[in-house]
Amino acid sequence: MNRLNGVIVINKPAYYTSRDVVNILNKKLNTKKIGHTGTLDPLATGVLVVCIGKYTKLVDKITAYDKEYIATVKLGIETDTKDITGKILKENDNIKVDNKVVINTLNSFIGKSKQTVPKYSAVHVNGKRLYEYARNDEEVILPKRDIEIYDIELLKNIPGEITFRIVVSKGTYIRSFIDDLCTKLGVLGTMSSLLRTRQGDFKIENSNSLDDIENNKYQLLTIKDLFSYNCYQLNEEEFKKVKNGVPLRLNKEDTHLFMEYNSQIIAIYKLENGVYKADFML
Repeated sequence: MNRLNGVIVINKPAYYTSRDVVNILNKKLNTKKIGHTGTLDPLATGVLVVCIGKYTKLVDKITAYDKEYIATVKLGIETDTKDITGKILKENDNIKVDNKVVINTLNSFIGKSKQTVPKYSAVHVNGKRLYEYARNDEEVILPKRDIEIYDIELLKNIPGEITFRIVVSKGTYIRSFIDDLCTKLGVLGTMSSLLRTRQGDFKIENSNSLDDIENNKYQLLTIKDLFSYNCYQLNEEEFKKVKNGVPLRLNKEDTHLFMEYNSQIIAIYKLENGVYKADFML
């Protein structure tokens, strides 16, 4: 029986869906218990954090981490999907925007806002995914989400193209951001490339390629790789309690603790109102 548990950071190649990556891992690692922590569009590349086995319990926690991207905008065209793979709706030539104007406009987006979800996305509305409405030319009211942009930096501005780095909250669509940016700049534009460079502390320089997976050269991260918590050594009585998720009163002040017994971490406990309660069980 396969008991592989851990986290693998994948550098997703272009034109693979996030589901494609999970399917490849299902087959290669011989396990069905795998979940990713934030969909990347097929066009997009970069960090896709994948949880395996018992670590799938961490999917929601990791999905909530902030994300950093490098995005490129092709100026002069507008598409139905808001990226270069879509059908061209409008087109202009030789568009260039003043550097200072681009910087000021990018910076104007920093902070909290509401963002309209793109119609070509997997978000459910009334039991159907939005892309199903789009493909069938059906009208639907696009939902809005609360998002936050933490940091943004212009990297390149040349005729016909803008590249920027951006750090955002969970649920932010860069395609939609680019659409809003171009509207504010008064130009046509669509996303031509997107690279996710970081999700929380998971960085692209520490990621694994699909070739690494195929050749068994990947790095499987364990709980100690993911969190920098102190360990609490359980006695036998405490071990029995923790194994069943029973809260503990300890003379400690750490916000989180690894619960360890016989050199094995069996849980993460979180301090709440003076009592340590189960946050994640292994």
